[in-house]
Amino acid sequence: MCEAVLLYPRPLARYPGRLLLLPLLPHRPSLKPLPSEIWSRIFVQALFEDDQDTQSHNAHNNFIRRSCLSLMLVCKGFKEVAMPLLYSNVCLHSVNSLQKFTAHLHSADRMWDSIRRIPYSTPGRWVQVLDLSALLAELDSSAYYAVNALLTQLFPLLPFLAKLTLYPGFLLSCRALASLTHRDGSSNIRALSGIYYDPFIYSAVATGEDHFVQLLRVCVNLELLEVTGIGLDDTDLESHFDDAESLKTPDIIVPLYLPHLRSLTLLSMPSSLLMYVLLHSPLPRLRTLSLTPYDDIPFPASLSSVFLETHGQHLRNIFLFTPKSWPTRYHSSPSTILNTSPHLRHLSLEYPLPALTLTFQTPLTGVSSPCIFPLQILSIPRPSSDFWVTLERLLPFLPSLQTIRMRDVQWLRHGMTSRAQEAGIQGEMMEWDRRLTRRGIRLLDRNWKESQVHECGIFKLSELAVF
Repeated sequence: MCEAVLLYPRPLARYPGRLLLLPLLPHRPSLKPLPSEIWSRIFVQALFEDDQDTQSHNAHNNFIRRSCLSLMLVCKGFKEVAMPLLYSNVCLHSVNSLQKFTAHLHSADRMWDSIRRIPYSTPGRWVQVLDLSALLAELDSSAYYAVNALLTQLFPLLPFLAKLTLYPGFLLSCRALASLTHRDGSSNIRALSGIYYDPFIYSAVATGEDHFVQLLRVCVNLELLEVTGIGLDDTDLESHFDDAESLKTPDIIVPLYLPHLRSLTLLSMPSSLLMYVLLHSPLPRLRTLSLTPYDDIPFPASLSSVFLETHGQHLRNIFLFTPKSWPTRYHSSPSTILNTSPHLRHLSLEYPLPALTLTFQTPLTGVSSPCIFPLQILSIPRPSSDFWVTLERLLPFLPSLQTIRMRDVQWLRHGMTSRAQEAGIQGEMMEWDRRLTRRGIRLLDRNWKESQVHECGIFKLSELAVF
């Protein structure tokens, strides 16, 4: 225990006083400042959310933008942390914004000196996500050249770009593709969405290899790829066969190295050099495939069925889909899709609905016998009496089937009369719902919702359980 300390201010006085010295509280040590990396993690947890639906995506981006701008006004330290977050996700909505953004990055790159330890300038190296879908969706065809010229200048300034989103109606020029390919950081790309692919432009004989295939060769860490082709004109199939023969495939195919690709979308693409190279490339982690079926068109004019047979063994989700146009022409789907993809969890079919067959060749006896499949979700456009016969035949071999979804139909809102609910397509869905309920299978509409009858029944049962 500390001894008391006495002070004698007037020791020679007749009556000297003594003062007790009280110890003062020690000074509180200042807190150590948090590193900027920790502040960045805090802001990311507070601002960014993974579970965002499509409707609230734009509102959430606006909220992030306003929050980052507010944080930049707090202090200099917050500004240094919030500015990379502001530029990490860039979404542009007009050509003027794209032009200003490109000019700003070029100006910053010219002022970046070689004394700095980081070779890439800011804010270009902060950009990780570039979304141009809203800009390109409303773009006039007369501005295609200007936008391609801006993108040709912009791509080299984004060395850490991880996700690029375009619009399927916009054709990226060969110069812009070359700029995206031959730049530093091409291996950082994780996702390419909304790519419009024209095989007769990208696969010109005089230019050697396909320009888009060259891009995929350097994107070794690619995880998601969404490509939309030019489709097929059914009014002139002979010319399509001639064009398909004109796209001569090379004698020696060098396969692509895409060990991380897990989701692939190839829509409106019966055949192309890109599809041919992907067909002969190992895709060990591919689990989700979205494809437009062309089973009624023979090989090699159509590669869709062969593609399913080649890469179907490890797939978990297959979505057969035909993009809507006028007039929309549907092509048949392979009937052996469950045999070629035996590990499916979700299968989405397209018109005309195929008569699925189940056969399994035993290696010892050579006798064909059906097997059990782990399918859990089956999606079809609309209920059909013809397909119900096929489904009823398949149900004994689909014990894990839990949900059937009608992709293009929505349940009527609550309050409609019983006559309205039993008329037309709604009546067909009600009949399917009654049949599937007896088998323990749920019937959902395009919004993944059950019938109002089931919801009211569950609500009444919960009320009875309470009382």
